[in-house]
Amino acid sequence: RFYEGTFHGVDVVTLFSGVCKVNAALATQILIDSYQAGAVLNVGTAGALAPGLSVFYTVIATEAGYHDVSPEILTEFHPWLPAPVFPSDARLLALARQAAARGEHPVVFGRMVTGETFLADEGRREAIRAAWHPLSVDMETAAVAHVCYVNQVPFLAVRTLTDTADQRGAACFEQNCDKAAWIAKEVTRTLLETWRCQGL
Repeated sequence: RFYEGTFHGVDVVTLFSGVCKVNAALATQILIDSYQAGAVLNVGTAGALAPGLSVFYTVIATEAGYHDVSPEILTEFHPWLPAPVFPSDARLLALARQAAARGEHPVVFGRMVTGETFLADEGRREAIRAAWHPLSVDMETAAVAHVCYVNQVPFLAVRTLTDTADQRGAACFEQNCDKAAWIAKEVTRTLLETWRCQGL
């Protein structure tokens, strides 16, 4: 279901895509095709992979990649990326940095990675850290970024952490999901207020 309306003075279409890359990609393409989205914000929760991040910190993606897709699939085949990550929109990132400075919740900026499993195995976590150096991991962000990249639509992701690099994902996710989602919404609200104030 897609909901059209105004959120803090900005015209928006919102939806809950469901879990996993395919659901997120389908929803993003519908947004672009049916609603002519001028930008796509992917908002939700994530798990921390970088040391030093705490539960309820919010990560805003500077770029996003897949930790479960071979890099050459993206660089040697369509969409022929120069590197196997999808960059966030520079203007949206600038707005997000302004909003983060005004907001009440801790925000960090960096790389997100996406794959379709909770990372309970420490060896796998370490391998992903070594290969990608991400701040966070989730199951949808890179897919949304991928669709936006191909369609040349500005993209940004806002993900609040439900677990740290030293905790097991699934149990902490269940415990912290509601509060983390609320914080992600508040960070997005401040971002949209900044957007409106600049007349974008």
